[in-house]
Amino acid sequence: MDALQWRVIAKWAPELLDAAGMTLRVTAMSFGVALLIGVIVGTARSRTKWPGRVLALYVELFRGTPLLVQLFFIYYGLAQVGVVMPAMVAAVVGLGLNGGSYISEIVRGALVGIDRGQYDAAHALGMNWWHTLTWVVMPQALRIATPPLVNSFSSMLKDTSLLSVLAIAEMMNIANQVYSRTFQAFEIFAVVALMYLVMTLVFSLTSRVLERRLAFGRP
Repeated sequence: MDALQWRVIAKWAPELLDAAGMTLRVTAMSFGVALLIGVIVGTARSRTKWPGRVLALYVELFRGTPLLVQLFFIYYGLAQVGVVMPAMVAAVVGLGLNGGSYISEIVRGALVGIDRGQYDAAHALGMNWWHTLTWVVMPQALRIATPPLVNSFSSMLKDTSLLSVLAIAEMMNIANQVYSRTFQAFEIFAVVALMYLVMTLVFSLTSRVLERRLAFGRP
């Protein structure tokens, strides 16, 4: 324990905090893309037959291959065939497509979990498919989907540690740089792990608050 040098953390704290901010920004952008994809794909798969089967290929592709491989393919592989994109764009696209495949299953499961009578009642009131989905089904599905969606956000937050391979200045990238200069592996990686833990706990607590609010007035 005498060999531990915690003052290294104080010296590099500003860089680590900036990296934490970058991690959150990338996560937020990627989750927005993933949520959009997930809602579209999940809704289509819950209501349509042939498009749903085609979209199932996308879901299985991204759920069945490692995220790291996907990131390498999007950033390095596509560049070889002329599709060149900045590292940040590649990161958001990669995380978004990967996360969207998982979120689509969350959305699909939530929609399938709604009782068929809700659709029939809405149609009996003269609502079309869009109004039924928007005003009747989605609010109920949101209650079901909120906890796993927050878990997906937390998982994506942790997955950003893989973005160090794209030279994005997120926490793991900066942590590796600090380690290469100080060789204080225990201190730097312990603090980075704690930072990830604190952020995920915050979102877990947020999930519980949202669950209680969405459950208010539930029959």
